[in-house]
Amino acid sequence: MIEVAAGILVRDSKILIAKRKAGGRLAGKWEFPGGKIEAGETPEACLKRELTEELDIESTVGNHLWDGTYHYDFGTVRLLVYRVYWEGNTIVAKDHEEYKWVAPADLKQYDFAPADLPFVERLVNGDFRGYLS
Repeated sequence: MIEVAAGILVRDSKILIAKRKAGGRLAGKWEFPGGKIEAGETPEACLKRELTEELDIESTVGNHLWDGTYHYDFGTVRLLVYRVYWEGNTIVAKDHEEYKWVAPADLKQYDFAPADLPFVERLVNGDFRGYLS
């Protein structure tokens, strides 16, 4: 089981999404920023570390929003999603091809990694509206 923590960052009612670079697993797919939880690491600590490494930002991890499991051909991924608060710095896409701020209603226009799709559906349906302000 590969455990992955993902962060939902919100600005002006839009959510930050990032596109995976070419050459790796799930290349070209969109995702919520985050990464693999290392041994002995909490999901919250993972998110703070990954957001610093991938986007060069400081953050505070808030509420756990959702988790789900997806079976890829390379293994099973458990995705844990948290609301994250951006504390500053300019975003620098170090580990992604690009990033965008997208309204929840428009998320379905992007080709997300399969593990993210159930959460995308819930965002589009407005299930987390109260957590996104």
